Amino acid sequence: MHELEDELQEIKREIVEIRGLSIKSANVVGALGADIKSIARRQLDYERRINWNSATAYVVFVIVVFTALKFAVDARVDAIVAKNSHWEKEAGRLAQFEKDIAEREEERKRTAEASARFYDLIRQNKRAEIVRGFDAVKALPLSKAELGLFTDAVDHAKGELAVTFYLQGLEQLKLERYAEAANAFEQSTTYKEDSSVSRSAKLGLATAWKRLRKFKEAMTLLDKLQNDPTDKEVQDDALALLAQCQMEVEAWNDARTSWRSLLHRFPDSPFAQEAKLSLQQLALKR
Repeated sequence: MHELEDELQEIKREIVEIRGLSIKSANVVGALGADIKSIARRQLDYERRINWNSATAYVVFVIVVFTALKFAVDARVDAIVAKNSHWEKEAGRLAQFEKDIAEREEERKRTAEASARFYDLIRQNKRAEIVRGFDAVKALPLSKAELGLFTDAVDHAKGELAVTFYLQGLEQLKLERYAEAANAFEQSTTYKEDSSVSRSAKLGLATAWKRLRKFKEAMTLLDKLQNDPTDKEVQDDALALLAQCQMEVEAWNDARTSWRSLLHRFPDSPFAQEAKLSLQQLALKR
């Protein structure tokens, strides 16, 4: 009986121990399950982060790749545009160069034709046409030799025209056509101011004006001639004619001064006798 009780006590103890072990096992299994769930959640979170990071990295990679590609394409486009712009400028420069050459060739052709026509005028000795056409010809891009040749020809033509009109003026004076004479003398001085007959033409012009009773214009011109030291041959003529005009307008004191100046400066002048007689007449007009 005593042994049975011991066995029962032993069985009870084992049952209690098994129960305790079962409880511990259940607690351990529960804790393990919780740990597994926690690990699973962490793993899920980790995988989710990995996925997001991978997606982010992929997006960043794609953006970087496309950005680099865009820069590369832009650089290539800029290079092509710059190259095209260079060739366009070069084509424009060549086109302008070709145009300039064509214009210079056309200008050279026009110059050659104009020079040939002007030279024909020189060969034909058409003096008036030479003088009139020179302004248009000298504006052309002539060589120094051509310009010098044409300038000399024009100067020669002007000199010949000045002499021709001077002789015409003298002829008109003889015929007492004083208006025509004045016009001829004016043209003579207009064609060439410093010709060999310019001062004689001016003296002839003053003579014609005196005949036309244009005393004021004649006296202005004669006063310059009688003071011109470059041609003494016309000084006494100019001074005598000036005195005559002054007497015509009754400028007695001026006439007296002019006649006295003539006698003082040109005592051997052919007008000396006239000067003395005129001074005697002027003495009576005091």
